[in-house]
Amino acid sequence: MGLQEEFEEYAEKAKTLPESTTNENKLILYGLYKQATVGPVNTNRPGMFNMRDRAKWDAWKAVEGKSKEEAMSDYITKVKQLQEEAGVSA
Repeated sequence: MGLQEEFEEYAEKAKTLPESTTNENKLILYGLYKQATVGPVNTNRPGMFNMRDRAKWDAWKAVEGKSKEEAMSDYITKVKQLQEEAGVSA
């Protein structure tokens, strides 16, 4: 299985992570996903009153230097880690 296929598989698995997954971990996944699928941040930072979108933008910006492949690999690793913590079998 290639990296792209594995990434897509784990993107689906990420949707089944438990509700107890922390916002911090969700933001890490969001940033890596956006970096892997879109590339570097291509929008302006949302305003200070839009806290949710601003946090998501910041998470994406934090991984801006990663290559597409590196972001995909890190995303897969993070989903696996969260599944283990939640006691979900891969």
